[in-house]
Amino acid sequence: MNINTAGAQDLQKLNGIGEKKAAQIIAYRQKNGQFKRIEDLKKVSGIGDKTFAALKNQLEV
Repeated sequence: MNINTAGAQDLQKLNGIGEKKAAQIIAYRQKNGQFKRIEDLKKVSGIGDKTFAALKNQLEV
């Protein structure tokens, strides 16, 4: 899933991403521009190493 283009409903299909985290991802993207690398997702509040490790195989930019 492309984290730069996915909407809130799409993001919520990922394990560990609920409504609140999906909104935070989109808010971060709107404020800071597109993610350059999938690792940048960890800059979003509430997404740490453990959550990222579970998601990284499903993500792309």
